[in-house]
Amino acid sequence: ISFSTSNTFPVEGLNVFSLNSQTGEMRLTGALDFEDVHSYEIQIEATDKGTPPLSGHCKVVVEVLDVND
Repeated sequence: ISFSTSNTFPVEGLNVFSLNSQTGEMRLTGALDFEDVHSYEIQIEATDKGTPPLSGHCKVVVEVLDVND
């Protein structure tokens, strides 16, 4: 199975999260700041290597909490 992002909102999320295409593991690559963005929505698509290839998708929502308050 191969994993990929099909859409990220806001677009800045592309620079903050990374997705391992082999395992589907998501990691932070930058700092999150509540004052800049309150939440991220990332569309993930998983595709198998069958003939024909089948795919599924899901939405990952990351809500950023303001720890200063």
